[in-house]
Amino acid sequence: MAPPITARFGKFRVLLGNSATPTVYSAPCGFTSKSLTLGKSLSEVSIPDCDDPDKPITIGRDVESTTASVSGEGVLAASAVDKWLAAYKSTESVPVKIEIEFSTGTLTFTGKMHVESLEMGAEQGGRVTISVSLQSDGELVDTDTFV
Repeated sequence: MAPPITARFGKFRVLLGNSATPTVYSAPCGFTSKSLTLGKSLSEVSIPDCDDPDKPITIGRDVESTTASVSGEGVLAASAVDKWLAAYKSTESVPVKIEIEFSTGTLTFTGKMHVESLEMGAEQGGRVTISVSLQSDGELVDTDTFV
């Protein structure tokens, strides 16, 4: 049995884009954990059995909407402060690219997101930390280069 092909932490990148044409993306430094969550909002409809009305009704589900969110936390790097604050202060969504690079190709999600929350904190004897949550604004387009 062959082991699975996996990706290391550093190959999972959350990149913020600027307003240049074409957009230039860079990953703010400092994350020690990060995640991408893809979700759907579903509606439910009851579907009876036409041949046997006494059978239990089954539930059908239809997609109403899709969403994506990114969260990350770690240390607050001085080099990342301006990028995160600019994205938070923007009333417009910002370009975001999420990349997961494997030895066999890269999975990429590209779109616009709002910085929903930006939390900075510290504990006695520790470093200043950051926790960030981003929410999609429209579709995130996924592409891959797997061979």
